[in-house]
Amino acid sequence: MTMTTEDLNIPGSQSTPRILTDWRAGTLLMQGDSYPENTFELFGPVIAWVETYLEKGEAPLTLDLSLIYLNTSSIKAVMDIFDILEAAHGRGRNVAVNWYYDSRNERVAELAEEFKEDCTFPFSILPQKD
Repeated sequence: MTMTTEDLNIPGSQSTPRILTDWRAGTLLMQGDSYPENTFELFGPVIAWVETYLEKGEAPLTLDLSLIYLNTSSIKAVMDIFDILEAAHGRGRNVAVNWYYDSRNERVAELAEEFKEDCTFPFSILPQKD
């Protein structure tokens, strides 16, 4: 399978997060709500981008997440991404997650904590900058 190193720029909607990648900087940003009708359609390209970056990219990869609400299938997709990061970390790749949450929404911080428990790579849970 050939995959280009093109960056993703998926505008957010009421039910999908904004997704931006930056190959040169080694960053993936996801922000907003995530309860798409077709989770694979939304996250398939993101997962492919992460896999390609970790295979071909040189720089560390940092995920900056500012996700407010995730449905069950979105949680599964994020878990899949974290599994890819965990495997890459195990091979010596520098990966990190910064999960930003609104201090008025502790539920998101609790969800991030649950994800963090399964990860050995750097995983920060940070209050959102206003």
